[in-house]
Amino acid sequence: MRIRDRRAEDNPELNLVPLIDVILVLIIFFVITTTFDARSVLKLELPQADGQRNDAQTGTLSLLINADGRYFVDDREALRTDVESLKRTIAEVAGDDRERTVLLRADARTPWQAVVTAYDALGQLGFTRIANATAPQAGNAAADGAAQGR
Repeated sequence: MRIRDRRAEDNPELNLVPLIDVILVLIIFFVITTTFDARSVLKLELPQADGQRNDAQTGTLSLLINADGRYFVDDREALRTDVESLKRTIAEVAGDDRERTVLLRADARTPWQAVVTAYDALGQLGFTRIANATAPQAGNAAADGAAQGR
């Protein structure tokens, strides 16, 4: 009598399709739930001022300076804190458009030299429309919110 060995006929297979499906669903989930807001990256404490609120225009160039004096142009960080590095970063982001309004957002704890360096770089590149972002004063925050209909 001849005895067959069934183990030789079994060819185990590893099916990767369900694993790939699960990974794709996870990737889609993480992409959808991720926020792409540059303001959430930096926590700035804007200086306070009393004045009317001016909504930012579309197409403005955003220049952020954090408390350590680091520069961020839109979503790109300047490699160093010198004028030439900042000018190079601004020129890469803005291109040839020097008529854009630049919204300068500096942390209230930012060294004044960092702000002057930003003004210097913008002036050397030919930008003339520069707006400073501020937060409403603590006493006027409720009045500002009521005036805006919030």
